[in-house]
Amino acid sequence: MVALMSDIVDQVKDAVEAGGESRLNTAIAVLVSITATFIALCNVKDGNIGQAMAQAQAHSVDAWAYYQAKGTKQLLAESMVDQLTIQRDTLSAASLETHALLDRKIAQYSADAKVYESEKAEIKQSAERFQTEYDRLNFHDDQFDMADANLSLSIALLGVTALTRKRWLFAVGAAFALFGVALGTSGFLGYDFHPDMLAKLLS
Repeated sequence: MVALMSDIVDQVKDAVEAGGESRLNTAIAVLVSITATFIALCNVKDGNIGQAMAQAQAHSVDAWAYYQAKGTKQLLAESMVDQLTIQRDTLSAASLETHALLDRKIAQYSADAKVYESEKAEIKQSAERFQTEYDRLNFHDDQFDMADANLSLSIALLGVTALTRKRWLFAVGAAFALFGVALGTSGFLGYDFHPDMLAKLLS
């Protein structure tokens, strides 16, 4: 890691020395180096967020499927209660043992239905937590995507600046770099800086 950082520093120094004939070239070389490094860091973090989003989405889908399965079991239990209740009430001449058996079955299925209802509530909360986590991660994923777009545009503008030597282009490129760094830093630190219009444009 130290060797890699040393190589990067040497490359930056070489670029600065090669552009030493003017302050503009020096500023371009330094800003491009910083921007490229920050893009690399953002890409690593964005990749990790993408993996976490996939896991959260998978857990959410599994939880909702489990919720539906419990709902089906609850519905079946409630249907059995209804059927057994009707059967018990229509067998007025049946023996006490038959009535007692039907009462026990009705109580059992009623208890099962309550258990399924309780489990459904817990599963629903779990699924909603996974969805909330996915939304939180997606928010930061958008920040890194917007940062990458702005920083890439900045490098392109700085490259054109080096060729045309237009200072106003350097200012525009620096502005995009600053905006990209602000977005990326917000993603790293968990801030809420999130231009919705730009996020929708890139989505």
